[in-house]
Amino acid sequence: MTWLWVVAGAAVGAPLRYLTDRAVQARHDSAFPWGTFTVNVVGCLVLGLVTGAVTAGAAAPELRLLLGTGLCGALTTYSTFSYETLRLVEGGASLYAALNVAGSVGAGLGAVFAGAAVAETVWG
Repeated sequence: MTWLWVVAGAAVGAPLRYLTDRAVQARHDSAFPWGTFTVNVVGCLVLGLVTGAVTAGAAAPELRLLLGTGLCGALTTYSTFSYETLRLVEGGASLYAALNVAGSVGAGLGAVFAGAAVAETVWG
């Protein structure tokens, strides 16, 4: 049964990632990969909230499988982040590449901590 929770979350997360990436990137005329940045930070925030809720006992562990592993696992993308950073470097946009790395890691960590803090405040 465990794998069904993961598959169900991923079935929503993967198309959501694609659609969000396309929608966000279409609004920015920039070499910076705003779509991937957005889905990764949002995924971190959701993962922090879900983990905090499950840890506090406010949500069933299956929710972590559905939303944490399934949805967030398919929504976020380390491989695309890495590839887009490489493309920026190869295209001579080293500043954008550095900003992508620092911004993605910093914002992602900030978002997961913020999500966990909100969960602690609400359910802790």
